[in-house]
Amino acid sequence: MLRATSPSPIRLGDLAHPVVAGLVSVIVNYGGTFILVFQAAKAAGLGPELTASWVWSVSLGVGVTGLILSWVAREPVITAWSTPAAAFLVTALATTPYAEAVGAYLISAAAFVLLGLTGCFERVIRLIPPGVAAGLLAGILLQFGIGAFGGMSVDPLLAGMLIVAYTVLKRFTARYAVVGILVLGLAFLLIQDRVGLSGLTLKFAAPVFTMPAFSLNALLSVALPLFLITLTGQYMPGMLVLRNDGFKTSANPIVTITGLGSLLMAPFGSHAFNLAAITAAICTGPEAHEDPSKRWIAGFAAGVFYILVGVFGVTLAAVFMAFPPTFITTLAGLALLGAIGGSLAGAMADARTREASLITFLAAAANIKMLGVGGAFWGLLIGLTAYAVLNGRWSRPAPQPR
Repeated sequence: MLRATSPSPIRLGDLAHPVVAGLVSVIVNYGGTFILVFQAAKAAGLGPELTASWVWSVSLGVGVTGLILSWVAREPVITAWSTPAAAFLVTALATTPYAEAVGAYLISAAAFVLLGLTGCFERVIRLIPPGVAAGLLAGILLQFGIGAFGGMSVDPLLAGMLIVAYTVLKRFTARYAVVGILVLGLAFLLIQDRVGLSGLTLKFAAPVFTMPAFSLNALLSVALPLFLITLTGQYMPGMLVLRNDGFKTSANPIVTITGLGSLLMAPFGSHAFNLAAITAAICTGPEAHEDPSKRWIAGFAAGVFYILVGVFGVTLAAVFMAFPPTFITTLAGLALLGAIGGSLAGAMADARTREASLITFLAAAANIKMLGVGGAFWGLLIGLTAYAVLNGRWSRPAPQPR
């Protein structure tokens, strides 16, 4: 069950950092991966109305579920659309009628509701050793950290300014480092006129209902891969992000509520939304707020921002996507440095499991892709196998007496 902890008083000064963390996570999501949704819509031959409905449904669904879950649990439960699933749909929708794809979305969402209600997923998560979980998270996040400095090759002035500014701010006012580089970066881009906003107008999105159709082909070629990709590529690392930062919310209501939301929004185009992984780490660590009991505000704020984007549909999504890629990758990588460092420290903390954790880290960082399944799954599978061989057991070690 979702159980709210006793809320501590919220002061005005408590809002700035978690709200900015929520905003950064939303900017990174739209600026970094949302292009896949437009590519999938183009592959499916969808017109502007159906594409806008897809944006509306997935943004509104992500916003409402994240807002509710964060408020009730008083933990930063960040939801997002399934990025690996969107990448999969770029090719799958080219050969699947759209109505059948919507039917497949419904089947996948219903499976997640069933998974959440049975409680199976939470039991699986509890079996993963802490070092392996930390190694997996560090490996997943590593590419984003590298991306923060890789931008120096593409746009040295912008990336270099952000890196230097982050380092200086971290030295003198660590709490405001991420806030500072966000504001400074936006000001720099606006001064250089590198964000093309002149042709944009705010327009309300209009949902379009699509009557679902069901077929065995769509079940096997869309629904089943969609379920497995989202489970292994989003829910599992997303729960490990929460656990790594000390949050104990059960996975069961998260899977159930996001599954129900996906079920309701599927006829309007939403392919799947779920627990976030990468962008969640921006909101769950100390950079969001030094007091863990205040970090739920970041999840609530992210939900509000997603709802705003959903209301205005493609327009605001296009705003985020107008930012230069270097700005997005550098901002994301710097915002995740704390999470990467904490995960690496956790992975290496126990000498007995260090090698298995290191193997997990390297396997996840390699981002192996086989059989249509992404790197998070293979990294975890390889890490658990190494842990079992090296330590002689699969299950989480019993807590040591103090």
